[in-house]
Amino acid sequence: MTKTFKIAVFHGDGIGPEIMGPTVQILQQMADASDSYALTFADAPAGAAHYAKTGESLPAASMETARAADAILLSAMGLPDVRYDDGTEISPQIDLRKALTLFAGVRPVTLKHGQQTPLNMPEGREIDFVLIRESTEGLFHTQGRGEVSQNEARETLLITRDISEKLFRFAFDLAKNRKTAGRGPGKVTCVDKANVFRAFAFFREMFDTEARKHPDILADHAYVDATALWMVQKPWDFDVLVTENMFGDILSDLGAGLMGGLGLAPSADIGLDHAVFQPCHGSAPDIAGQGLANPFAMILSAAMMLDWLGIKHDSAAMRNDGTRLREAVEEVVARGNVLTRDLGGTADTEAAASAILSALFVT
Repeated sequence: MTKTFKIAVFHGDGIGPEIMGPTVQILQQMADASDSYALTFADAPAGAAHYAKTGESLPAASMETARAADAILLSAMGLPDVRYDDGTEISPQIDLRKALTLFAGVRPVTLKHGQQTPLNMPEGREIDFVLIRESTEGLFHTQGRGEVSQNEARETLLITRDISEKLFRFAFDLAKNRKTAGRGPGKVTCVDKANVFRAFAFFREMFDTEARKHPDILADHAYVDATALWMVQKPWDFDVLVTENMFGDILSDLGAGLMGGLGLAPSADIGLDHAVFQPCHGSAPDIAGQGLANPFAMILSAAMMLDWLGIKHDSAAMRNDGTRLREAVEEVVARGNVLTRDLGGTADTEAAASAILSALFVT
């Protein structure tokens, strides 16, 4: 019996609509070719351009569309010249994370044979690890509400037991799923700064408590500064990393750099009931409307969505299609003959998306 899933679609700002369009088309073609699942798409207006027109960055109706959906696809958001009155950027994606308690920010880092990288990779090495960034508290807790006076400024870091325990359960479950799929040894690394901050000693203590519940999964610790070094020196040693919000924000961009740039960096923000899938890169208004945008990160985010829906709803077909879509992007990037300008090529958005379709449906 075919099951239909409703996807909320936030088209975003700048290049956002240009990369969302082909992504939705690819997903629709994959669903049309399946006899196990179907997809419907519901648009949800939001973002900086919407704020400039209406005074609302995330309308209540769009939030309800997101709540009612089985999954949420969100494209690049924000414009540098459109800000709230306090000077902060328009960021509905962060509002969604907090409203829907999307505590696990999932940032895969993969590098296959043939892909370009700034690293001097040893022969035969590949990179395949996942950084999990707590996405609702940490140093982002007081976003927009920090205290600023003439002589000092304060922001408050918050780590709670409730969110941290959920985060660590998610991390160990992910490591188990990756091990079962043959994508990792089954190891979780807690990335913190427990040698300096009591908050991170608290964070580590809760990690260790969860680790004892999973004797089949390796567990270790690493300070965030050492992790940044090892991500450059030996990134192939990592499997699942779990860390605080700000640390994860910084390390995820380093991970994108290992892959060749943000144009290949997908992400997900996942909670107990809802999940948002979006590229890590910005809205690039300087190239908007020119057909030059790289759609790969958006398409990879859609692949993550299929995989998550497949796990959540026990659909082997969706998980398989998620894998197929991810591998199609990896194949196109590794071949190197259809790359967008940010990756050193000359292909436009349409050609890049078409190359993915060809890799998916080659006969």
